[in-house]
Amino acid sequence: MAAGAPVNGAGAGKPPGYRGRLAPSPTGPMHLGHARTFGMAWKRAREAGGTLVLRCDDLDRERSRREHEAAFEEDLRWLGLDWDEGPVSQSGRLGLYAGVLERLKAGGWVYPCACSRKDVLAALAAPHAGETEPVYPGTCRVRGVGEAGAGRAVSWRMRVPEGEAIEFEDGRCGRQRFVGGEDFGDFVVWRPDGLPSYQLACAVDDALMGITEVVRGEDLLASTARQLLVLRALSWAAPSYFHCELVMDADGRRLAKRDGGMTVRALREAGWAAGRVLGAG
Repeated sequence: MAAGAPVNGAGAGKPPGYRGRLAPSPTGPMHLGHARTFGMAWKRAREAGGTLVLRCDDLDRERSRREHEAAFEEDLRWLGLDWDEGPVSQSGRLGLYAGVLERLKAGGWVYPCACSRKDVLAALAAPHAGETEPVYPGTCRVRGVGEAGAGRAVSWRMRVPEGEAIEFEDGRCGRQRFVGGEDFGDFVVWRPDGLPSYQLACAVDDALMGITEVVRGEDLLASTARQLLVLRALSWAAPSYFHCELVMDADGRRLAKRDGGMTVRALREAGWAAGRVLGAG
């Protein structure tokens, strides 16, 4: 499908038929873990006779590169993974996200926060191990931005219901349960640099593009609970979710972009076939 092909953005409900998505972040080369997840997303869409959208999650201004976008598309094609709509870039949808933020503000779902990540960590006695975003102690929710935010760009945080269990059924991992204020706290939906967070942009795009099932790695299970809260605040239907098993390195760590020898390009040059990269051989 040629670049610029239409992407359904007519509404936030689930349209008839299966709609999935491939959502690479162009911050580095595609690695084996990416390829396996994208392969599963492609497989589930094709087995359902559905539509697959290619979306470029390029909101990281410091690390996103056009050459990485082109390389991702080339790697997808080499792997035999095609798509029906897109590519569409999140960086071209900033006005849409800003409108959603205003809607959340009007509904009282978010509040301004002047705390830095350092401030958050300093306020915690024992940060939860493995959390990419520590549980926020609610400093600015309680006392407001105050003097700390004077003359300074602020972030906007989602009000997470304390003690409420956010539950959903995952297509692979089964029933999932995350408790507000314990497993995650008030999370950032708008950054001080004027950009939406991953949680906001992803939830909005999945809804407005009519995605019926999100296929991604199981390290994002807790992100699903956050995104369900965003969708609930907007009264938008949520997709189904399928979180794939992660590819681990020899030390049991999640395979990441730091593992240069396991990029699709490196494996291809080493003689791997596409089927082997995707786990079929």
